[in-house]
Amino acid sequence: MAVIRDLAEVNAELQAQKERADTVDFKMITFSLGGKDYAVDIMNVKEIAKADKFTYVPNAASFVRGVYNLRGDIIPIVDLRAFFHLPVDKKQDGLENMLILRIEDRVYGTIVDKIDRVVGINSDAIQPPHPIFGDINIKYISGVVEKQGELFVILDVIRIFTQSEEDKAKPRGQAIQEGIAPAAPDNFFPASQAGGVAAAEPVSAPRDSDLEFIKESLGALRHFSSGPLNEMWIRKRFTEWTTTHGGSDIQLKNANDADEFLQTFTSPGTGTFWNDDYAYTLKSVLPDLPSNSIQVWDLGCGKGYETYSLACILKSRYPDGHVKIWANDSDIMSISSAPNMTFDLEDVPEYCRAFMTKGKNGYSFNPAIKDSILFEYHDVLNDNPLPELDIIVARDLLSFFNEQQQEKVMGDFSEKLKTRGVIVLGTNETLPENQWLPIGKGSVSAFMRT
Repeated sequence: MAVIRDLAEVNAELQAQKERADTVDFKMITFSLGGKDYAVDIMNVKEIAKADKFTYVPNAASFVRGVYNLRGDIIPIVDLRAFFHLPVDKKQDGLENMLILRIEDRVYGTIVDKIDRVVGINSDAIQPPHPIFGDINIKYISGVVEKQGELFVILDVIRIFTQSEEDKAKPRGQAIQEGIAPAAPDNFFPASQAGGVAAAEPVSAPRDSDLEFIKESLGALRHFSSGPLNEMWIRKRFTEWTTTHGGSDIQLKNANDADEFLQTFTSPGTGTFWNDDYAYTLKSVLPDLPSNSIQVWDLGCGKGYETYSLACILKSRYPDGHVKIWANDSDIMSISSAPNMTFDLEDVPEYCRAFMTKGKNGYSFNPAIKDSILFEYHDVLNDNPLPELDIIVARDLLSFFNEQQQEKVMGDFSEKLKTRGVIVLGTNETLPENQWLPIGKGSVSAFMRT
């Protein structure tokens, strides 16, 4: 019995380790210096920029490239390659890659070889620093972490730009030789040149690289997968974004930026009743079905508003049909309240009102609607034991799965959906026309299996 208990404890610990590894609570911007991979905490990154001109300041520290005009703010530019005594290949005609860092109440520009992407990890995976992991002083390394076979050295930018009391006591020449940055931007330069410096105008980053970095950021910050499913929308949205976010503001620096970028992605009526226009359009594109037994799968049903909308539309489109809807969601708190919801009649769209009855606590849907819906807690990425289906509704769901998950779910769709069955996706999602027949119009994105 002792052996069995010990094995159980080991399995529990392994499971706990896996769960910790799957939890992302630390995001970092990755980049390269001298051919090695480094990273900084995304919370210290104000933005990302590119520029090819800096205003030179005589007698500044050797690692200072000059100053830069960041939308009216004059900031010092530190070449991290020179700071860490790495080879510096100054670009004569190209743009330098810059991380704009905010350290406490000050802003610094730092030049690196190449900016890669946003990477999310579990902070428990970060290991203590060791000299073998980099060509730089270990005191400027906060840790090292492996992600998908890549090893990243995480820099302690606060230590880099904030002197310790020990460092402050060192002579300026010794400090510069050891790569210790002054604590304040003014101290990068001689006192007579600390202010009143002309600056270069910023140069915008190439559009293609901006778009690719935005795609990476959406994946890291909001698990949004940019690909063929939503390519048309994301390119259109990127064009809109660049007209309202100039220069280095184009990039997504945090979750709020990602939410702002995605705010036009969701379909009409997400999380609530579908409006009359959307309901009428969906009803008009639904085809005649060969059987009166209509099997429907509604994924990501949330609290049930959208499922009730769907049920009313189907009852109206197929008045003689026997409709059965499997409504699934992985949010157990939301779906548990769906079957017993009551409403004020004025909050319910017109097309639903014919299917409602009045009770003591307000209006609810009549038995014909309620009995047609089976609300169940379920994760679509698990096994899906359903019969052959006539209609699948998965609005704005697939775009938040990675490529492998999308393939798995679409494989289930193809297996379950009958010939000439219909898939309803999000307004800004699409399927390949060589495999699916588009039948939607307006804000309804629907496809028939051929």
